Amino acid sequence: MSDWSVYVIRCADNSLYTGISTDVARRFQQHSEGRGGARYLQGRTPLTLEFSLPVGDRSQASRVEFRLKQLNKSEKERFLRQPKRLCDHIAGLLEEPVVR
Repeated sequence: MSDWSVYVIRCADNSLYTGISTDVARRFQQHSEGRGGARYLQGRTPLTLEFSLPVGDRSQASRVEFRLKQLNKSEKERFLRQPKRLCDHIAGLLEEPVVR
């Protein structure tokens, strides 16, 4: 089982992008170079990696990514100013039962 991480990138236009990867450094480089990166990030360089955290398997990472993407910009900014709170928030998301 691979360890998956969730990450947050800040774009030149100050927007935030959330994604998941097994290799955040490689994925960030792909995004930055515009080859194999997310379409959303094209033309929004330079990019800054604001946050990354290993979260477990792909299922857990996808669940955390989805929940972080549902936060509004001000909530994301507040969490990014306090990484400990963001880590605690993510830990809480991982403890939630999976709804089927």
